[in-house]
Amino acid sequence: MSNRRMRRVNGILLEAIADECRSLADPRLGFLTITGVSASPDLRNATVYYSVLGDEGAQAAAASALSGAAPRIRAAVGGQVRMKYLPALHFQPDPALEHGQRIERILRGLERNPPDGEAG
Repeated sequence: MSNRRMRRVNGILLEAIADECRSLADPRLGFLTITGVSASPDLRNATVYYSVLGDEGAQAAAASALSGAAPRIRAAVGGQVRMKYLPALHFQPDPALEHGQRIERILRGLERNPPDGEAG
């Protein structure tokens, strides 16, 4: 499948999944954002990336809630999107956000403790 078509499929899935997640009434989800979708080339599986505002407890609760709601979300997506195969949904925290936070911590540490020979 072409890259252009895969981007389009991922965008359509992202929109449908985000819409359904907004309608979930599970208090464990808190401030949930669906940040991306990556469908496999055969469209049998899709990894759904998300972020949740809060500590590790909130992260774990959201992961549990999404795992439990995956069949319902998949069924709702099937009602909105016409595809040859409806992918199985696998939810994962967005690694890009953790990576960005790590870089920010490093930069803040450098501001406080500049390397030898540099004025801060």
